[in-house]
Amino acid sequence: MAAPAWGSHVWVGAETGLLKGINLQKKQATNYKLGDASISRQEAVTAMCWGDPYESEIFVGCLDGSVRLFSTEKGKFIKSQDCLGGEGPFRGLCVLDSSLITCVESGLLKVWRDVSSENVEVQVGPGVCRMRQNPATPHQVATGGKENCLKVWDLCKPQEPIFRAKNVRHDWLDLRVRVWERDMQFLPGSQKIVTCTGHHQVRLYDPSCPQRRPVKEITFGEYPLTALSLTSDANSVVVGSSHGDVAVFDLRQGRLLNCLKGFAGSISSIQCHPELPLVASCGLDRFLRVHHLRHKRLEHKVYLKSRLSCLLLNSREKWEDEALDPSAELENDVKEEEDEADEIWNTMKVVVTKRKADLGPSSDKGSDKRKILKAPKKKKQHI
Repeated sequence: MAAPAWGSHVWVGAETGLLKGINLQKKQATNYKLGDASISRQEAVTAMCWGDPYESEIFVGCLDGSVRLFSTEKGKFIKSQDCLGGEGPFRGLCVLDSSLITCVESGLLKVWRDVSSENVEVQVGPGVCRMRQNPATPHQVATGGKENCLKVWDLCKPQEPIFRAKNVRHDWLDLRVRVWERDMQFLPGSQKIVTCTGHHQVRLYDPSCPQRRPVKEITFGEYPLTALSLTSDANSVVVGSSHGDVAVFDLRQGRLLNCLKGFAGSISSIQCHPELPLVASCGLDRFLRVHHLRHKRLEHKVYLKSRLSCLLLNSREKWEDEALDPSAELENDVKEEEDEADEIWNTMKVVVTKRKADLGPSSDKGSDKRKILKAPKKKKQHI
């Protein structure tokens, strides 16, 4: 099992509790589960993150409160840990040094140390939809959710958030706008944070500015936005909605660049490749899709049989460690086509046709009658 695990380009978590590794070049998907345990929706995958910078380990958070460690080198789960506390599914997983950070929907953010007495617990507010780590400063995380505004926490000093966003001004009816942060991500090289909301808005926050309100806001469509990911140059962001709409926005000019097509359900997770102009997405329609951002072309589409909740995209530039032999693939395809043709011919019934000389006199009469019936009518002559 190690070979297909190491060659997987995308890792996807399903609501059935399976971890799926997909090799896009070979069009091959492999299911992984913990031991001989049966598949259960009580163990649905709700969050995932890489366990190390070399992407040789994956932490998988399940609905039952357990976090499992999967080895991509060995192709199996090697460890399982119960991270109980709070209520609801995991809304974020990340790694800080040798410690695991979890956040659940009820708002309990916890740092799991090697010694249980050194664990750190932070209450970030109820209704959490997402928790993200700052790659440049790993001890900083951002949280947000339903009626839970965007906050940035320093886990070295977790008593109070270092940044707390302020809600936007009242609408044109002078009514309060509800807070519903669905996803967020830190912009590399700055303190800015981009978020998407359940009110179909993309917002850009800058904690270095005196105002705590968003410095830029873009409205897209009419349906809640569910996931986002920054492109490799960090100048654009890809967002997906609950209606299956995926769009690319320019954060510098605040305008729509293009829309990606081919979706048929709510988008649950989006991730852009850190080097290549590719974006992977999955959702409730059970398909994994990989689009080219420049050409807006659908590069890969794989049906995975289960509702998908989250994904991780491999960051290596060369997706093929070993080049495939195209002649061997061509020979296999031709052989398969020949076998299919032989099967079709073998299952067909033999139809016996008789010649006209072998037909009896009754058939001649019938043919004469048909000839008489088919004879054209004579036109009447008018005098």
